[in-house]
Amino acid sequence: MKRLCAGIAAVTMGAVLAGGTPVPAAAAAGGIDWGACADLKPRGDAKPECAELTVPMDTGAGGRERADTPAVTLALSRVPARVKREGTLLVNPGGPGSPGRDWAAATADGLPADLRDRFDVVGFDPRGTGASTPAIHCDPGYYTPVRPDGIPHSTAEAAVLVSRATSYADTCAERNGPLLDHMGTLDSVSDMESIRTALGAERIDYLGYSYGTYLGAAYATQYPDRIRRLVLDSIVDPRRPWYESNLAQNRSLEAAAQNFFGWAARNDATYALGGSAGEVEKHYYSVRERLAEAPVDDALGPVEYESTYILAAYASDTWPVLARALADYAVRDDPAALKAAHKRFGENADSDPGHGAYLATQCTDAQWPHDWPTWRRDAEQSHAEAPFQSWSNTWYNAPCMAWAGDSRPWFEVGGQPAGGALLVQATDDGPTPVGGAYAMRDRFTGSRLIVEDGGVDHGVALNGNACVDGAVAAYLRDGTLPAPGGGADGADRTCAAAPQPDPEPAEPQREPLRHRHGPHATR
Repeated sequence: MKRLCAGIAAVTMGAVLAGGTPVPAAAAAGGIDWGACADLKPRGDAKPECAELTVPMDTGAGGRERADTPAVTLALSRVPARVKREGTLLVNPGGPGSPGRDWAAATADGLPADLRDRFDVVGFDPRGTGASTPAIHCDPGYYTPVRPDGIPHSTAEAAVLVSRATSYADTCAERNGPLLDHMGTLDSVSDMESIRTALGAERIDYLGYSYGTYLGAAYATQYPDRIRRLVLDSIVDPRRPWYESNLAQNRSLEAAAQNFFGWAARNDATYALGGSAGEVEKHYYSVRERLAEAPVDDALGPVEYESTYILAAYASDTWPVLARALADYAVRDDPAALKAAHKRFGENADSDPGHGAYLATQCTDAQWPHDWPTWRRDAEQSHAEAPFQSWSNTWYNAPCMAWAGDSRPWFEVGGQPAGGALLVQATDDGPTPVGGAYAMRDRFTGSRLIVEDGGVDHGVALNGNACVDGAVAAYLRDGTLPAPGGGADGADRTCAAAPQPDPEPAEPQREPLRHRHGPHATR
């Protein structure tokens, strides 16, 4: 995710909530006044414009309306069509908890020239995130290093970690007021409909990644006549509410880590970590043990280490950086590259807004166990078969165990959009296992699935795979979908994955999606 500054959390949030005024639902339909962006940069020739849209905080999605709730102001961006607008493409990077305004320019820059000429591309910071107000802030101090080791070795250690998670949930409730009850996926679906109305678009096209696939699917379920073309990439399993989904994710993150270890082993001449995935893995866990005993500079312990290396499961472009950092510390006892990798990829105080907004959405969207014994049992079982991130994932989500906001029944998505849907999925995606893509296809009649065979990255479309990008462009251009059943393993089309990265240069070519659902959602 793009990290946000969280320096004015409690004071600013309190002022916004105290001073807000109720807004009727019709307020969202008043049009949008676009102007220059103060904080977004162009991507190529894709120069964004910015605007705000006021919508009701209470959308009625929770089933319990509160007329006294203040307004929400959504921060929007748009890259206008270069010639004549024939469609509006709304984009979302996932999360939940990730801002999305900067994705308008990034997406527009990746479109073929003829689609740039014909489409307005619109991004937005979902409610509670980024420049939208009020924005979720909880406790930046939660990330102060060195955090307690996330693998508890005693009842006392577990109690400390449970207390931290409960305290974080309590602080979120204290600092964010009624917003926490209105942060579910269906609230954002209502916001998307308000955006469509304000844009004056009869129907919209949609491109969503990671958690954005569930958001887009929910919109298409609620407003099937308002969606023209629906592209979903790196797909959330619609059968599994978030608690179950995270347990499944632990296993796929483990497989993704093994892909990274195997790649490093194949490049043993560069990294000297061993010629097998098992040898590299042994170095990885040996470093974790060292950091648990003696954190680097009293700032980088095992939890900070895990928050850095989860990126290996999201984007292969990070592998050279992460392998170099591991090799330098494990083999040469030099922590410089490890510290640099953590500074770039790891969690810190700036992670608080994204984590808080992630929790506010996921804890609201579904029911969660409220007893620690259930969490402990499931975490221990998961860790036994998938140690790479099981405990880390547990503690990232554990505030939902004590969440103060309302929890809702899981929303079942599905339907028959007039233009069908195009689904895109890498077979070895770690954050969103491939089975979810087939399940989503089953939910939407007329949808088609493209798999990137052997793909290891989270987020495939418009990322340089000509086979995938050509199919996405054809669908957005005129609605053309692959013929059913034309791919391997039940997919409708199979595209070969791009080659995995060379060991050098050790510089990622793109910023990876980072959301637990993402991508570790907003981590």
